[in-house]
Amino acid sequence: MSTMDIVGALITLLGGLAMFLYGIEVMGDGLKNSSGAALKRVLEKVTGNVVMGVLTGTLVTAVIQSSTATIVLTVALIGAGVLNLKQAVSIVMGANIGTTITAQIIRLGSIDAGDNWLLWLFDTDTLAPIALLIGIVLLMFIKSKKAKPIGDICIGFGVLFIGLNLMTQGVEPLVGTDAFTTFLGFVQNPFVGILFGLVLTVIVQSSSATVGMLQTVASVPGSGITFAMTYPIIMGINLGTCVTTAMVCSIGSSKDAKRTGVVHIVFNTIGTILFMIVMSILQANDVWGEGFWQMTADSGVIANFQTIFNLVTAIILIPFAGWLVKLSMVIVKEDKEKAQRHPELHTLDEKLYISPAVAVAEGTKAVAAMGGIARDNFAKGSELLVHYDEARVPEIDEDENCLDTFADRADRYLIGLSKVVESEVDDRQVDMLMQTVPNFERIGDYATNLVELGQRLAAEESAFSEMAKKELDVICSAVNEILDITVTAFTNDDNEAAKAIEPLEEVIDDMVMILRDRHTKRLKNGTCSVGTGLVFMEALTYLERASDQCSSIAVMMMARDNEAILQNHYDYLREIHSGNDAAYAAEKDRRREQYIKPLKEIV
Repeated sequence: MSTMDIVGALITLLGGLAMFLYGIEVMGDGLKNSSGAALKRVLEKVTGNVVMGVLTGTLVTAVIQSSTATIVLTVALIGAGVLNLKQAVSIVMGANIGTTITAQIIRLGSIDAGDNWLLWLFDTDTLAPIALLIGIVLLMFIKSKKAKPIGDICIGFGVLFIGLNLMTQGVEPLVGTDAFTTFLGFVQNPFVGILFGLVLTVIVQSSSATVGMLQTVASVPGSGITFAMTYPIIMGINLGTCVTTAMVCSIGSSKDAKRTGVVHIVFNTIGTILFMIVMSILQANDVWGEGFWQMTADSGVIANFQTIFNLVTAIILIPFAGWLVKLSMVIVKEDKEKAQRHPELHTLDEKLYISPAVAVAEGTKAVAAMGGIARDNFAKGSELLVHYDEARVPEIDEDENCLDTFADRADRYLIGLSKVVESEVDDRQVDMLMQTVPNFERIGDYATNLVELGQRLAAEESAFSEMAKKELDVICSAVNEILDITVTAFTNDDNEAAKAIEPLEEVIDDMVMILRDRHTKRLKNGTCSVGTGLVFMEALTYLERASDQCSSIAVMMMARDNEAILQNHYDYLREIHSGNDAAYAAEKDRRREQYIKPLKEIV
């Protein structure tokens, strides 16, 4: 074989490998994006039952075609407070089983169809071009966000098998060469086989891809690769995926996330050691005969052994899940750190991008928590405006700092998330969140502004008149109610509840006008000091602006499902303010009776 032939074969092999890796990635992305909502529901229902956790890990990994991706997502959900350590450990156990699905798909390439039409249809030489054709039609001609994930799955599937075929073409000329024979001599040693599988997996960063490469080489006629050679390589591949997990779980993650990585490493290491001991004993005693150990390891044999290995390891270690958790806690000790204030604001993790639907759900939950803190802070601020208490100010300031810090973090998170979401529903949700965060942040700012007004009165040893206090009590009640409705509607994703916000906001605007007119008269009559009067007027401004932010959030919520509102918010508001909507008018009248009537009775 000439040097040119060898170089050409290597180029074909590496080109096929590139297509194969790209196909796995595209197919996995398509599967994640098409099943994101279902994935989220499955993960949310994980309980403390280890068996259910293992099944969940298996299912999720089978869907997203990567055990590492499953563990990354699990780590992120621990940080988000969705999963605890015990649940995460069971999911990790299942992830190893789920990743074997890829090898079972790849073995389709070894089907010998013969004259059977059904088998011919599922032969990858037939299926890959059909998948590519369907995928390109969906991507180029249908061009909808719903069709894109399915198109990606088809394209990824087709590219994956074309890559495998190219790899086979590249390996065939190399079989029988001195270099290939030398390689086979090396991997006859099981420990070399383990090391080879480990190093190759670390380089490729995918156990599924490494097993696929092994299947491709083994399926070439005359390769000489036996079962005795392949099983140590498969165990090395299993260990290699732990290195990636360790890196993912150690960077910017919580203690429980790092413990999850430790459990994955310990789990795979124990499984490998146990299997190596058992397999070595069986082989040394020639159990099942020499023919079994020296049989040619084709694609199906490799896929089946990987599945059995991971399944048996999980079954053996499931009863010891609690021990694995305890061991991880011994290895990764808890730091004696000050507890975080509002941990619900520290859940956003870019690792969640691996499943955009889950990332959107967790982002929504965190922003809802932000809204609750802003609402509570505003209620405290409005109380201190009238009944100032210096001892309560630090708590409000601390919460305001938490809101500001979260707003910056959320902006970065949502901008990054906007680049990876695929569905139109998620895209609109992210847009709504990006506009809602600054609205909640401003509500928090207004709480601080009210506290500062209370501080000004206290410093000047001034106080509102009894009439002004009663007026502020009524309007503060209205604003605190609209804030509560807004946060509740947002948290429950309830557009019907959000419709009740605008009538109350309009009534609050009317209340502000009434109170400004009254206070102006008091200033003219000299029944109110200038300093106190200015504080009163500023307070009305902040109260009105807080209700305006609520209106903005409600409109953005409804715009997600209404193209007309999305295109022009102002036309929508102008229309409902016109009085043509009977339900809106009735709600506004009810609110006027509730708040403006008692306001006018204050004398």
